[in-house]
Amino acid sequence: MRLVRSRSLCHRDVMTWRVEHISRSIAAAPTAVCAVAGDPEQLPRWAAGLSSGVRLEEGRWVTESPMGLVEVRFTGEAAEGILDHDVTLPDGTVVHNTLRVLPNDGGSEVVFSLFQRDGMTDDEFARDAEAVRADLDRVAAIFDS
Repeated sequence: MRLVRSRSLCHRDVMTWRVEHISRSIAAAPTAVCAVAGDPEQLPRWAAGLSSGVRLEEGRWVTESPMGLVEVRFTGEAAEGILDHDVTLPDGTVVHNTLRVLPNDGGSEVVFSLFQRDGMTDDEFARDAEAVRADLDRVAAIFDS
C-alpha cells in the first residue's frame, strides 16, 4: 500500500490513498448507461462481485458476493451521472465506490475511481483493478448487442 503525503490549501499534512481511475467508453447515451448501471436489479448483468441473488429486503438491496452477504446502496444522483455506491461488507465495513457516467460526444465515458485502502496489498489492488475493467467491459457489452 502506498500512502501519499500532500499539502492541502491550509498547509496541513494530508494522507491520501493511491487511486487508479479506470474508464471505458460506451456507445450509448449517459441516460441509458445510468438506467442500467444505476439500477440495483441490473447488477447481475455486469457487476461480477455483486452478481448473485440481488434482492430487496426490508428496504435494503442485498446480494451474495464472494465475501458473503453484502448490502449495496446507491448514494449519488443517477440523473446527474453519479452512480456512487456504498457496499457494506459482512463484517460491517462500508466501502464507498465512486462511479461516474460522463457524456462523451454521443456516447458515454464510465469512470470508476479505485482506491488502495489501508491493508490492501499491491497485488490485491491490481486484481481489483482488473475486476473493475471486466465489469466495465460487461456494461459496454450490454449496449453492443
